[in-house]
This record gives sequence, C-alpha cells and structure tokens, in this order.
Amino acid sequence: MKMYNKINNGDVYIIAEMSANHAGKLENALRIVEEAAKAGADCVKIQTYTADTLTIDCDDDPYVIKGGLWDGYNYYRLYQKAFTPWEWQQQIKEKCEEVGVDFLSTPFDPTAVDFLEELGVDFYKIASFELVDIPLIEYVAGKHKPIIMSCGMGSVEEIQEALDACSRQGNEDVVLLKCCSQYPAQYEDMNIAVIPDMTKRFGKPVGLSDHSFGSLAPVVAVSMGAKVIEKHVCLNKEIESADSGFSMTMEEFAQMVKDVRNAQIIKGNVTYELTEHEKNGLGGRRSLVAVKPIAEGEEFTGENVRSIRPAIGIKPKYYHDLLGKKAKKAYRFGEPIVMDEIAYH
Repeated sequence: MKMYNKINNGDVYIIAEMSANHAGKLENALRIVEEAAKAGADCVKIQTYTADTLTIDCDDDPYVIKGGLWDGYNYYRLYQKAFTPWEWQQQIKEKCEEVGVDFLSTPFDPTAVDFLEELGVDFYKIASFELVDIPLIEYVAGKHKPIIMSCGMGSVEEIQEALDACSRQGNEDVVLLKCCSQYPAQYEDMNIAVIPDMTKRFGKPVGLSDHSFGSLAPVVAVSMGAKVIEKHVCLNKEIESADSGFSMTMEEFAQMVKDVRNAQIIKGNVTYELTEHEKNGLGGRRSLVAVKPIAEGEEFTGENVRSIRPAIGIKPKYYHDLLGKKAKKAYRFGEPIVMDEIAYH
C-alpha cells in the first residue's frame, strides 16, 4: 500500500473514486482502473454494497430523494442502479494490482467487510454518511487495518466519537478527509480552512474528499496541508451514471494530478535558506559603489557614493556609516567600496 509511504515522504496520496461510473459494465470498470493509473492516481476506490444492505424498497415520502442529481429516485432504486456487483470486485482488484495502483473499497455493512476481508484488502474507507454508524466503524476497526474516514456533515463530537470507536478496537491508524457532502459541492460551502484545524485537533493526517468541479479545491487543500485527495472519475461524460454529473473525465483528472503535484512543490517547506536559483540572482542586488573618482583621503559623500546594482560592493545598510569617513585608497568610477572603509576615520 502506497498511502503511508507517500504521506511519510511528504507527498500527496491521490484516490480515483469510481463509484457508479462503470455504468453497469465491467469493461468500463476495468478501463477506469487502467486510465486512472495512466493519469497518475495512487489508488482506485470502489464501493461495496447492495441496495438491500443500504436501505429498503419503500416509496414513502422520506425514502424519495428531492432535488439535485437524483431527484425523484427512491433510495433503493438509486442504489440498484449505482452499485458495483460484488462478483466484479476480485477482477477490479486484480486489475489494480496489474497496473500498479492500490485497491480500496467502502463497505456499508458487516457483510461487505467480511467480503472485502476475503478479497484481502489492505485498508478501508468509511463514507461520510456512515460516520455516525459506530457499530460499523467498530467492526471495520477490529480488522486492524488502516482506515480512511470521510467527515462530511460531521460535527467535532461525531468525528471524535468515530475515532474513539476505532481506539476501542486498538486501531489508531486513521486518516480523516474533510468533505462537503453536496453533489456537486459549491465553493462557498467547502471551508477547506478546517483542514489544519482538524490536523491539530484530532492528531491525524487529513485530506480532502472533493465533490466540486475542477482542480481548484484540491490545489487549495494541498496548500492547507492536505495529505490525501479523493476525486470521482469517469471515462467520459457520454457514459451516464448516477455520479457522472459531478465526476471528472480522465483528461481532467490527469490535469488535476499535475496541478496537485505542482501545488505540493510550490508549497515546499518552511525555510529561509536560499535556493540555488536564488543564489544565482544575488548579483542583481544593490551595493555601495563609487560613482565618481575618489582620491585617497577624500571623504565619502552622497555625490561620490551611491547604492546601485549590481552587488559588487558592501551592502547599502552601511551607507550612513560610510558618509563622512575618508577613503583609505583611491577609487575609480564604478569601483565597489570595500568593507574595511567602514572602520576608517
């Protein structure tokens, strides 16, 4: 598993979320894995559930979605359309291994956890909506494998309760993801400034599960200290699925990977040391230089000395110390003033 190697090396771990974007075809799922790997993903994530493990087939008002991408669906029919058949998941995992990306899945009930254990998964994802399902979190944590936990809609208390559930099972190996559980997420609702607070408050690595359009939110998140970026991906917008409306195409995802990697480079480290490129530019600074010929014993004045480029003489901060002192040697026009003149009276 690449995740902790990446995080410990100061890199960003990037997850391509397939979700429903296979559109019911295994060949699409396998292509998504291949294309995500080519685009630079570290991991491809799926979801392990059925409509029956998530909800019941009921058309009463609370079970019908109102507004948004899934307006009019009842939950059961949406999940029937969106789920990834369990019989595919071994092949998807093998394809991940073949192309060199990690395989990750989100289980939604204990039977899914048991199934994923049989597949031999290395780590788990907890979805934002399951953050409050403490029995499920305890069951996952009891497998003693790393957990990535999305915190969309989660209060400080709910996030802590979920972490406490992991701790009770002796599992402290948790990464938290800031998430806005809106599809698509609006910029004004994202509050990525929470990321450094979460890192300090909970003492865990923190990343971003992003449902907004484009690369901007992941780039900002990396600048705020995000260690993991999760983004929904699809092959193209012509293949319609329950999640395609807010997912990135592979071309967009590849650009996001580049943007995130560059943001990480730009963020850099806390240092005031000069880079090699900056050292090459030091000559462009100003320094104190004779701008008229100066005879030995003649006083330095504002007429015969100026602070100009390039940096061939002493620093401009010595200008007022130099004025009124007498030159120990003669200076040509353009000759730099030397340091020992400061001490001469």
